[in-house]
Amino acid sequence: MGNFKLELSVGFFMLIGLSALAYIAIRLGDFEILETERYHLDARFVSSSGLKPGAFVEIGGVRIGKVSDIELDRESYESVVHLELEDDVALQDDAIASIRTEGIIGDKFVKITPGGSEIMLPTGAEILETESSISLEELISKYIFESDD
Repeated sequence: MGNFKLELSVGFFMLIGLSALAYIAIRLGDFEILETERYHLDARFVSSSGLKPGAFVEIGGVRIGKVSDIELDRESYESVVHLELEDDVALQDDAIASIRTEGIIGDKFVKITPGGSEIMLPTGAEILETESSISLEELISKYIFESDD
């Protein structure tokens, strides 16, 4: 009988441990079990260098979505960034999308600055005002080569 209690308690703690491991894997993997309602917007950038699918989208420091895909417009040679935003966040048609860096050398993300218009963007629309990412290498080389003059 003592062996049975020991095996039962070990099995119980193994079950708790595996449940905790599964929870951590789901949270760190950004996996959503219950898919929330989202709507899609596009934003065109001259350069989306360093931005990756899965990067977060924020307004006012609050995460409201993620980058679902990035592709090249072969006619204009611009980067088209597809955004998935929470359904309860409505953006004005004069909102500004900017690519920013988290910290000094952190990951890139899309920052949305709301506009003042009363017209809201429907799903599938495009954010017209954008600011591309700042390349640290370009700034340094520009400073070095222009400081000689």
